[in-house]
Amino acid sequence: MPAALTDPRTVARAFRAVAIAEAVSWVLLLAGMFVKWVLRTSELGVQLAGPVHGTVFIGYVVVTLLAWRVLRWSPRTALLALVASVPPFATVWFERRAQRDGRLPAAATSPALAG
Repeated sequence: MPAALTDPRTVARAFRAVAIAEAVSWVLLLAGMFVKWVLRTSELGVQLAGPVHGTVFIGYVVVTLLAWRVLRWSPRTALLALVASVPPFATVWFERRAQRDGRLPAAATSPALAG
């Protein structure tokens, strides 16, 4: 396995990114569904956002399984992360909770510039 895939900070950074991307793709898909089913004007939003959301969802599941292994999450934590991928925006809630509870290593901060 490449070194980057076993580095906890890299995996945590990837998890954060994909959790946010999953929530954003949900917003786009929900907007597309609103236009299609409520406004009844176009299916384009669903046709575009559907595959994007599906791809990001699969990425979230893969990164969650990687995080489970690399970050040594309990099965309960991993299951909660996977379940969070179903309701809209719950991936961001889980990411914030995991950060707060110490399940995700803190994001690296850049040193302050002297000046």
